[in-house]
Amino acid sequence: MVAIVTAVFGLASCTSAGFGKTAANTPNKIDMAGWSYNESDDVYYQVGLSYAAAPADTKYETLGIFIPGKYMNGTKNEDGSYALTVNRAGAVAGYTAATAPFVMPVNTPGYSAATPPSAYSPAVKAYTDAGFIYVWSGARGRDHGAPCGVTDFKAAIRFVRYNKDRLPGNTASFFSFGMSGGGAQSALLGATGNSALYTPYLEAIGAVMGESDAILGSQDWCPVTNLNVANEAYEWEMGVTRTGLSADMKNLSNGLGAAFASYINELGLTDENGSVLSLTQSADGLYHAGSYYDYLKATIEDSLNKFLADTSFPYDPNAKSSRGGMPMGGIPDFGEGRPGPAGIPEGADYSQIDNVKRSSSSSAYKVTLSGSYATAEDYIAALNAKGKWVAYDAATNTVKISSVEAFARAVKNASKSVGAFDDLNRTQGENILFGYGDGKGAHFDPIEGGLLQGTDYEAAFTEDLAKTDALGKPVSYRANMYNPMYFLCKYYAGYRKSTVAKYWRIRSGIFQGDTAISTELDLALALKAYGPAVKTVDFETVWGQGHVEAERTGSSSENFIAWVNDCLR
Repeated sequence: MVAIVTAVFGLASCTSAGFGKTAANTPNKIDMAGWSYNESDDVYYQVGLSYAAAPADTKYETLGIFIPGKYMNGTKNEDGSYALTVNRAGAVAGYTAATAPFVMPVNTPGYSAATPPSAYSPAVKAYTDAGFIYVWSGARGRDHGAPCGVTDFKAAIRFVRYNKDRLPGNTASFFSFGMSGGGAQSALLGATGNSALYTPYLEAIGAVMGESDAILGSQDWCPVTNLNVANEAYEWEMGVTRTGLSADMKNLSNGLGAAFASYINELGLTDENGSVLSLTQSADGLYHAGSYYDYLKATIEDSLNKFLADTSFPYDPNAKSSRGGMPMGGIPDFGEGRPGPAGIPEGADYSQIDNVKRSSSSSAYKVTLSGSYATAEDYIAALNAKGKWVAYDAATNTVKISSVEAFARAVKNASKSVGAFDDLNRTQGENILFGYGDGKGAHFDPIEGGLLQGTDYEAAFTEDLAKTDALGKPVSYRANMYNPMYFLCKYYAGYRKSTVAKYWRIRSGIFQGDTAISTELDLALALKAYGPAVKTVDFETVWGQGHVEAERTGSSSENFIAWVNDCLR
């Protein structure tokens, strides 16, 4: 199995990173005489700005820019529009027209397309009031095939920088933020800055080639990423929760889990002390032992301990609270009673709106958490209702858990079939993502394909893995483009061949069945070990929350704004 993993992930790609020369077919610059103004919110804005000279889909490849009014001097034109110049003395919330950061929501749950704005949205006000310049970009989605989404967001960033002579703000201070598939693509923007792998795709749509697409900071909630080994991580962590599998599916689940152990042992992740994290075979044969396993177990315990420290009892896990779940600011109301790109209300579970296949099956060990718990002891008793796995010390208000497997069985069951991301019938969202722009799914995981040799699925995997896209690139190339780890770890050929974001904030709802905890944990570990180019990595798993914009306290929007301020001040 080690040989298979090495062959997949050791592929060499481009030998250098860069943002290319300015192309002749660059998009038009912003018309500074064509702005609109929302007087009540004091925001100047333009929508429908094309960031690509040869867009592949004009429905998506435009953006809107929303600027605090104090940064601009406006003169009203006869048609009601405004001609603007930068007010160098303008200041908002401690920022000036020279220092204001740019923020970009990545509204792509399930790697779906992002619809650009067609009018003003009051959702931007929280950000413009904070002194930020809000860049709301549309982008193609999974039906168009990877790497279209990230390519489009990169093109939008380049377009903003192309207009830095006309706009206020510091275009070097660019922050992205997203959830789920949007969190993954936000993480990719942070990891792939100026990667040469994207150059042919940017050139194909007429993006600005003389500007950087690197960003300063990346905020990622529940990022469903590292798809190269996402199937394997899922089975290693949550395969133990599956019941009723056929012998063949049980063998596939176990084989994927073993492949993940091989991957971890070659990847070379380290803890904060520089000690290498690895997995060893456990008594059940499933590699649930070793320093990596112990680190993950401690991460779970830390999440529950922080929950206990944060929570005032009585506690109702199903009651609406102030703990996280606020939709990101790029989900607006257009003023017509019609929702914006995703239409997600506060506290919503993104798994309900991304059209990703999930099952409602659960193990016989899964606990039910409902009603009100008067004390911490009552809550711990509910967690232990189907077998004790949490040991609680009332004197210190802290816990220890018996195993990662017990945690998964109790509260983090698998919600996707074996082949969680590369579905055997090619119908999962990620199958569409690695398809070829026709909305049909394709297989992309050669490890899974290798385990299915000699079965009815072998031919489909062999066929799909051999295909190339319109630019002649195989799926292995495109999968590397969509894997932040490819750019962050020495194990991969892409290591240090991109400009990586300096600041990172990653939050995950630890109960989610959408991806393994290890997916987000590995991203955080790789970033922490990357070196001085990455200054801070603020990573936490949030107890009791699922596939939402998980936060221990406060709303996601408030916390994102505060984090940007902390990074810049």
